[in-house]
Amino acid sequence: MRDFFEGIAWLFENILFYPLDALRELELDSWFLANILNWIFLIVGLVAFFYWMKQLQKFNDRNEENRESTSHSFLG
Repeated sequence: MRDFFEGIAWLFENILFYPLDALRELELDSWFLANILNWIFLIVGLVAFFYWMKQLQKFNDRNEENRESTSHSFLG
């Protein structure tokens, strides 16, 4: 049973975390490249945010939302 868990540890330490180790070593040369995953997540989040705002604006322009105070039971 111990060999099984040591095998899992070896898999993660030597194979699955290798790209992250490479990014950590890259930090000494280029901070921006070392944080490329963060930049990708930031860009995806910003694109999703602006898409969401665009969709909300479309619904707002068409007056599809019931804005009365009784439209939601928890407000009245």
